[in-house]
Amino acid sequence: MVLGVALVPAVVQAQGKSRAAAVVEGRVDKVVDGDSLWFVATASGQRTEVRLLDIDAPEICQDGGEASRLALQDLVAGKTALLSPGARDRHGRTLARLKVDGQDVSRRQVIEGQAWSTRVRWDRGPLVAEERTAAALKRGLHAAGGAEQPHLFRARNGPCVAPAPR
Repeated sequence: MVLGVALVPAVVQAQGKSRAAAVVEGRVDKVVDGDSLWFVATASGQRTEVRLLDIDAPEICQDGGEASRLALQDLVAGKTALLSPGARDRHGRTLARLKVDGQDVSRRQVIEGQAWSTRVRWDRGPLVAEERTAAALKRGLHAAGGAEQPHLFRARNGPCVAPAPR
C-alpha cells in the first residue's frame, strides 16, 4: 500500500484495545551504525535520523561496530520499510521501531548477535532472552567472547568521533 501522507494513522491491536499509531512507509537511505540510520518517507520524501528502539549496538569505533553496521545494512538494503516513530533522544534522533519484510529490525539485530538489548532494572530488557540465546550460540559479536557492551565502552573511552551526516 502506498501512503498518501508522511504520517498515517494505523489501528493497532494491543491487549484487546485499539490505539492509533503513526506508521510511515519508506526506505533506509543510509546506515550510520548498528542501531542508527537515515530513513526517507516514500510519500513526502522527508529524511529522518533514526535511533532504533530496544537495542544498543557497538560503537562504530568499537570491536564489532563495523560488522554490526554492515549487518543492519544487509538487513534493510533496497527494501521497503515501515517506521513507527516515537520520541526524540538527547541527540535529536527519532526513536523508532523499524520493520522490513515483516520483521522487527531491532529484534533481528539482537538475534544475529549484532546488538544488545537495552536494559532496565534487574538486568531486564525487551530483548534480553534473544540476546542470551545469541550469546549462547556465539553469534556475531558474541563469537569470540568478552564483547563489551557499548555503554561500558563509552564510559571508558567516550564517544566515537563520527563524520558529519550527509
